[in-house]
Amino acid sequence: MTEKINRFLALDIFRGATIALMVIVNTPGTWSYVYGPLRHAEWHGCTLTDLVFPFFLFIIGVAMRFSFDKYDICKYGPLFNKIIFRTITIFSIGLLLNAFPFIRQNWDWSSFRILGVLQRIALAYFFASFIVLRLDVKGLVKISFFILVGYWLLLMSYGFYSGQDPYSLKYNLILVIDSFLLGENHLYGGTGIQFDPEGLLSTIPSIVTILIGFLVGTMIKTTNDHQDNIQRMLVLGSLLIITGWLWSFGFPINKQLWTSSYVLYTAGIAIILLSGMIWIVDIKKIDWWTKPFVILGSNAIFLYVLSSLWVKILLKISFELDGKIVSGYFYLYKTIFQPIAGNINGSLFFAISHVLMFLLILTWMHRKKIFIRI
Repeated sequence: MTEKINRFLALDIFRGATIALMVIVNTPGTWSYVYGPLRHAEWHGCTLTDLVFPFFLFIIGVAMRFSFDKYDICKYGPLFNKIIFRTITIFSIGLLLNAFPFIRQNWDWSSFRILGVLQRIALAYFFASFIVLRLDVKGLVKISFFILVGYWLLLMSYGFYSGQDPYSLKYNLILVIDSFLLGENHLYGGTGIQFDPEGLLSTIPSIVTILIGFLVGTMIKTTNDHQDNIQRMLVLGSLLIITGWLWSFGFPINKQLWTSSYVLYTAGIAIILLSGMIWIVDIKKIDWWTKPFVILGSNAIFLYVLSSLWVKILLKISFELDGKIVSGYFYLYKTIFQPIAGNINGSLFFAISHVLMFLLILTWMHRKKIFIRI
């Protein structure tokens, strides 16, 4: 019993640390002053920030291995209903977040973004769930291989057809398919053109990120020897990092395209970090520092939604500052954090203050045993 609790504790710590990092990278005081690792790579490459999303999907996969044990696999009904309900709920919340505050000039939804972070989580979770229910470990390894190689060949083949760089922002197949199926106006426009980093085609390799998490969860669950687990995880993580890095010379590591090299590289890092947390918590029994991360991780999706809504509300509120009308978001940074810590450190402290604020809210929820499970 103790082993299972500690294993979940290590995963909760990882989840909580990831959500804390997400808040930090998503809420700087100003995007004009942000430390390099807290920015996404401009295109190819991988920064600390680019690890957040794949870590979430990896964690979902690990947790899936434990949560599915609660159901009788021979009786598909309850588990099938759970998968469908969770998929629809998460996808719908993502749509509502994109629509918030639900006010459009002349009720014009022609530029409404359909996809997003939660939508990708929902779709990847849906397909990964049914894959793991149908295949054994060898089957999961094989289908992961075919998805990643097939995705690479598909993008590369389009490059031969178009005569353009298939891994560029303007000429990739993800953009073509999303524009055709959804329409350019319904894609994300923050990259300079209408391109969605959570596109439909690039969601397919993100399924493998969950499958790798599931395979690691299987490794953890079926081995009682923590030391042996850690050694195997370190070897696997290192192999994935090296393979992803070598593959990047032909298929660049790129979050927005969710390239196959990116899948392997980020999953390898996630495995090594999780093994480190198991070593600290399970073997060394050093857990005095874990409570804040456990609390943050216990309501992860709720915190993502809360932080998104909070930022959207702050951006809609207006204040006058030095004769100009600015958002409540910028007003807080400029009047409180920037005078105290300067431009770049003030921007960072602004983000950290949000982590602390949300931690207070979730601590109250934790004490009241309020857990919003989706």
